[in-house]
Amino acid sequence: MRESQEPDTFAALERREWADAEVAQSYARVFAKAADMVAPHLVKAVRAGPGVKALDLCCGHGNVTSGLVQAGALTTGLDFSPAMLCLARAAAPQARIVEGDAMALDFDDASFDAVTIGFGMPHVPDPPRVVAEARRVLRPGGRLAFSVWCGPDVDTALGYVFGAIGQHGAPYISLPPGPGANDYADPAIAFPVLEAAGFTDCLQSTVASKWEVDDPGAPYDFFLNGTARGGALLRPQPPENAAAIRAAVVAKVLEKHGRGPQWDVPIPAVVTVAVAV
Repeated sequence: MRESQEPDTFAALERREWADAEVAQSYARVFAKAADMVAPHLVKAVRAGPGVKALDLCCGHGNVTSGLVQAGALTTGLDFSPAMLCLARAAAPQARIVEGDAMALDFDDASFDAVTIGFGMPHVPDPPRVVAEARRVLRPGGRLAFSVWCGPDVDTALGYVFGAIGQHGAPYISLPPGPGANDYADPAIAFPVLEAAGFTDCLQSTVASKWEVDDPGAPYDFFLNGTARGGALLRPQPPENAAAIRAAVVAKVLEKHGRGPQWDVPIPAVVTVAVAV
């Protein structure tokens, strides 16, 4: 386990965690099996196809980037994490992959037909700035689509894990102030931000993404090893707290999804789509 250190800011935490190649690779290897189920919905939502100029913001390991390329789009992927960019270049060698800041894009106005953001919104300090930048680089009539994991108000592994942290985690381990992990799954938050930035025709749909696992404690392991927020809360836990958190996740999976020996553990996502005015 890496030595823990107290994050100064939300932005510093995100940059530090995603700079770790082991975190990036774990996300791409196991956590993203659910995200991969959502990627085709983003590609379809922006109507990617031959001749479409697409920008995949917060591209991570490149699953959406790859989908855009496969649809025939002229694709650029952007992320702040060099560790993720290495994975994206391998996943989508035909795309242009660049390091950059989604809140301050180095692209001309109206230079893209489509923008996607696959689970990146909770990882930026100022999501409205990202939305505004997406609108700036989109031509009128261009389409934006982004995905966010559903919150614990529905049946989701995210709720299992963070609920267990709330019950059994060491109280002195916390995250710095930042955007809520599921804020932009809520249309009451997402739609006004989109409309203020110059988008219309806002729509949302839910994707029943899931993990297929043979260990009921796997959701704990996925968040521990392959996420920024979850990992920052789980990795510093004392052994007794860590064991209690994992046991609570196991108990919840068994309660909700039976005795196994295999489990379909839901981690559904909301896809939001809007059109640039």
